[in-house]
Amino acid sequence: MKELLKELCLINGTSGDEILVRQAIIEKIKDHCEYRIDNLGNLIAFCKGKKTSGKKLMIAAHTDEVGFIVTYINSDGTLCFNEVGGIDTTAAIGRQVTVGNGIKGVVGSTAIHNLSKEQREKPPKYENMYIDIGADSKEEAEKLVRLGDSVYFDSEFVELGGNCVKSKAIDDRAGCAIMIQLIREGVEYDTYFVFNVQEEVGLRGSTASSFSVAPDFAIVLEATTASDIDGVSGAKKVCSLGKGPVVGFMDRSTVYDKELYRMAFESAEELGIPCQTKTMIAGGNDSGAIHTSRGGVRTIAVSVPCRYIHSPSCVINKGDFENTLTLTRELARRIHEL
Repeated sequence: MKELLKELCLINGTSGDEILVRQAIIEKIKDHCEYRIDNLGNLIAFCKGKKTSGKKLMIAAHTDEVGFIVTYINSDGTLCFNEVGGIDTTAAIGRQVTVGNGIKGVVGSTAIHNLSKEQREKPPKYENMYIDIGADSKEEAEKLVRLGDSVYFDSEFVELGGNCVKSKAIDDRAGCAIMIQLIREGVEYDTYFVFNVQEEVGLRGSTASSFSVAPDFAIVLEATTASDIDGVSGAKKVCSLGKGPVVGFMDRSTVYDKELYRMAFESAEELGIPCQTKTMIAGGNDSGAIHTSRGGVRTIAVSVPCRYIHSPSCVINKGDFENTLTLTRELARRIHEL
């Protein structure tokens, strides 16, 4: 599973530009299921199980990662850009990035000695930042990049200590890896697996795919913010690495199905694995679009806790990742047997 996650994370695919991620996933699942690609780019797979329950279950994760997009080329050859998905500007300054088809660059901003006292006390704005690709003029830069080119964090996949890994795009290639593993294993009951696009810019892919699949139930796989670091206490930690998959009761876009919420914790206890909830009403994911689709979908989200999310250095615990797979497998079975 770790090697699969590594391979997926190192593929570049911001919102609206997920084609390489989708192609890699297809190569891994094409011999194990039926699949199709809808007009928006969602990959919708159907796995025939040993049994049919009469319930339509959809397991979903998103393929896109946060990144940037080139908006203008300055006369000195630097690039103006903006975010694709929510990225704090302080997480971008000084980072190495890849522009378009492999052009290397660095995110820069006004030198600190040229900032006023007031400016130093406020976070920078994207309009005051740029990407330096080493070009000396607009004409030179135009030979290398185009307006609308995607920009990605250039980040290695690294093991931290004995229990954690760090990479870009763990949100949500972790969910994609879990679905690939479930598809390869084979399923007990008929199940749809949906690899959605454009989650980071407004749940756009899941809005389309949930309408066309029309499930009765949905399990949404995600990565969610863990703030278990020094100086943060109580509810503000939200969740913690090493304490198992995260099953929320509510976030900014969804109030989750109460029966499925209880089922998740009961399942984890019987499996002998840790499980936790989020201690703040914050964030959101594809559940927000899925649970209100058509006549409504009974929905639960199962997430891998992740430090430094939406940055080039997302960190997760390998045990949490494996246990999220274990819990999802069990929830899928129990949902079909409700």
